[in-house]
Amino acid sequence: MKLYNYMEGAVEEILDEIISKTQGVCKCNRCRLDILALALNKLPPKYAVSDKGINYTKISLLQRQFNADITRTVTEAIKVVSASPRHNN
Repeated sequence: MKLYNYMEGAVEEILDEIISKTQGVCKCNRCRLDILALALNKLPPKYAVSDKGINYTKISLLQRQFNADITRTVTEAIKVVSASPRHNN
C-alpha cells in the first residue's frame, strides 16, 4: 500500500458537489486545481498507509464539523480563485 492523503479525495468530492450547485464558477481544469490547492493548503492532511487507517479516516470524515470545515474552506477558495482566475481565455 502507498501513502494516501484522504483529505484530497474529501476536498475534491465536496468541490464537485459545490460546483454542480453553483452558477458562475469556472469549471476549467486550471481553476479547479487552483481551488483544490488553495483549500488543501488550509486544511490539515489526513494520511493513511493501511486499509485500517483509511477506514478510520473515513469515519472521522463523517463528522459534521469536519465536513463543515471542508465546505467553508472550499467555498473561500472558490471566491479567491473566482476573483482572480489564472486560466487563459
